[in-house]
Amino acid sequence: AMTSDALATKLITLYPGNPARGLPTLLATIVLMDPVTGQTLAVMDGTWITELRTAAVSAVAADAIVSAGPKVVAMLGSGALARSHALALRAVRPVSEIRVWSRDPANVARCAADIGGRACASAEEAVRGADIICTVTNATEPVLRGAWLKADAFVAAIGAPRPSWRELDDEAMRHTIIADSRHSAEHEAGDVMHSGATV
Repeated sequence: AMTSDALATKLITLYPGNPARGLPTLLATIVLMDPVTGQTLAVMDGTWITELRTAAVSAVAADAIVSAGPKVVAMLGSGALARSHALALRAVRPVSEIRVWSRDPANVARCAADIGGRACASAEEAVRGADIICTVTNATEPVLRGAWLKADAFVAAIGAPRPSWRELDDEAMRHTIIADSRHSAEHEAGDVMHSGATV
């Protein structure tokens, strides 16, 4: 990104095995440079900024699309993005309940405790009846089934940024799809590419 005052780039690594090492799956570094000379001004840890920015985009979309009033939120995934999404969604809507599911019950329990949520034994248990569903996993095959969604549910699909990854099945992808970047959605998002969904 370049403005008259700043030039910055963000480097992101995505290592699904990192939680076993006590590290986030996604790590980021931001390099800030002088826009006139290109000289490096700062090198910053961008992990929290990335987590918060990602959640902020979901919250802006939820604020624009989801009706007012208390909402039930389902988090499919129990890592850093589940935590930042809980924080961001609570900033735009009253949340009556957050349900958390992922493949690792120990991570689910920790995340649920951290965000004041309820641990669920299955993705279906978390999703049924939820108003807002956030998929923040490293899934390569769908973890969210369209059959579980209530008619007016809002899904923030975050965690399938590679062409070979999927979080949502074809039935879930038959609904209206809104993307923050059409090009990225059509060329990088496995959910869009494999389902043939129209953005």
